[in-house]
Amino acid sequence: MLRWPALALLAFLLPLQPPTSDTPAYTPSGDLKFPADYPEWVFLGTGLDMSYTSDKAVGEGGTSMFNTVYANPSAYKSFKQTGHWPEGTMLVLEDRGATGASSINKRGKTQSGEVMGVEIHLKDSAHLKGDGWGFYRFDDKVSGKLIARPAACYTCHEAHGVVDTTFVQFYPAAHDIAKAKNTLTPEKP
Repeated sequence: MLRWPALALLAFLLPLQPPTSDTPAYTPSGDLKFPADYPEWVFLGTGLDMSYTSDKAVGEGGTSMFNTVYANPSAYKSFKQTGHWPEGTMLVLEDRGATGASSINKRGKTQSGEVMGVEIHLKDSAHLKGDGWGFYRFDDKVSGKLIARPAACYTCHEAHGVVDTTFVQFYPAAHDIAKAKNTLTPEKP
């Protein structure tokens, strides 16, 4: 059992702990801090050569890209209970190149070791205007800049996201949860 001096020391030290990267944190200039441990978050899904246009440039010439999405654990826990994404939701889109034959793999594609890009779809009504959702692009592993409206990512997600402007239709487990909770909106063509 903890005694009074131990409790006082604990109460003093707890505020000194850095905030968990499971919640959004910002730099003094308002940029979103990079959540370095996102690969340990909840895996939602991976696509290969996904594009939201009919452009044929993606995947041509032998270059392909994996697009993997992770959710912060606290947001996913809430999503499982309600079928909606709560405040503080961070959905990380990680892009990696696709490689062919390597190691024992003789056919098909695997993810490259190099991360080609990271974006975060964030719900934080205290920091973001409108519906509280925003997109941040990371050019480094320090902080990300808010992508200004009316960028295509906003209009596409608002038109085609089936739960809270997110593309749950591409994440099988999350889609099943939303279907069971009756929170899916009809997808528009």
